Amino acid sequence: MLTWLADLSHLTGLFNLFRYLTFRTLGAATTGLLLVFYFGPMIISALRLKQGKGQPIRLDGPASHVLTKKGTPTMGGLMILFGLFVSSLLWANLESPYVWIVLFVTAGFAGIGFYDDYLKVTKQSHLGFSGRSRLAGEFVIALVACYAMMRTGATGATSLALPFYNGYVVDLGWGFLLFGSFVIVAFGNAVNLTDGLDGLAIVPAMIAAATLGVIAYFAGNLLYSRYLLINHVPYAGDLMVVCGALIGAGVGFLWFNAPPAQIFMGDTGSLALGGLLGAIAVSIKHEFVLAIVGGLFVMEALSVVVQVASFKLTGRRVFRMAPIHHHFEHLGWSEPQIVMRFWIIAFVLAMIGLATLKLR
Repeated sequence: MLTWLADLSHLTGLFNLFRYLTFRTLGAATTGLLLVFYFGPMIISALRLKQGKGQPIRLDGPASHVLTKKGTPTMGGLMILFGLFVSSLLWANLESPYVWIVLFVTAGFAGIGFYDDYLKVTKQSHLGFSGRSRLAGEFVIALVACYAMMRTGATGATSLALPFYNGYVVDLGWGFLLFGSFVIVAFGNAVNLTDGLDGLAIVPAMIAAATLGVIAYFAGNLLYSRYLLINHVPYAGDLMVVCGALIGAGVGFLWFNAPPAQIFMGDTGSLALGGLLGAIAVSIKHEFVLAIVGGLFVMEALSVVVQVASFKLTGRRVFRMAPIHHHFEHLGWSEPQIVMRFWIIAFVLAMIGLATLKLR
């Protein structure tokens, strides 16, 4: 929205700054941070008043959670989303279709997560609404988003790209709808599964956002994309601004979510952030790089898949508890140990993901 100020550059050179993605990304991050810092306490107080007993704690989870996390309000993702949407709409170039597509997925997944959190709080049960209904809603949103990407008219919009390879591999055609939707839905739920300890999901999400933001900047720039031999996606550069907004709002949320957490992100936030990251990766044709950059989330999701499959097929569990962060809790790791070590893993994976830009 503020990009129009660049047209006033004839008055003073300062307005010319609004032409630069880097400046607008920094502005979005700062705005998101300040909004969450300022309005955060009010949002927490309102949620605590409305929810009373707060988020119900899984009785089959680690026993310490019943004592340390009971009564903490959830739906803290509303804080992140508030800072994210306001900052993105202020600082991004709204002529970019990808900005609207990504925000659409984020809002849609947030709505599903909010309804799930609402049911958990009102029924005082860790179970939300039907898993099938939830997945069906997510797929509908993802399908609409992927169809919108196809309609942008960008070269290779329906094609598959691989890391370590220059160019598109194969045109998926209408199959792109299923592939892209799967990536978005899968990553949304992977981040959702990771959100089980204070600060565990938000920092890796910010690290992944920073990495995808850099890639989006290069992919949206014709010269840089040619130099790096990555696929050029016109208008995708402004997704860097959205990533900046997420990082700023995420840092603000972490201030209140740091242990002992004053508020939980809830499905409202984790599902929305996962959907956002998945939608960005699909938009810039780096779906497989997302699996590397967001490898921590993939590991968490796979641990659940392996646990469920093993128990159904053999009656035995591979992990003491899934997702895998609970397994380490049962092994005696403290919550701060798990969280900080998982942050380190997320950072290392992000560096590996960025390295794929030059290995072609």
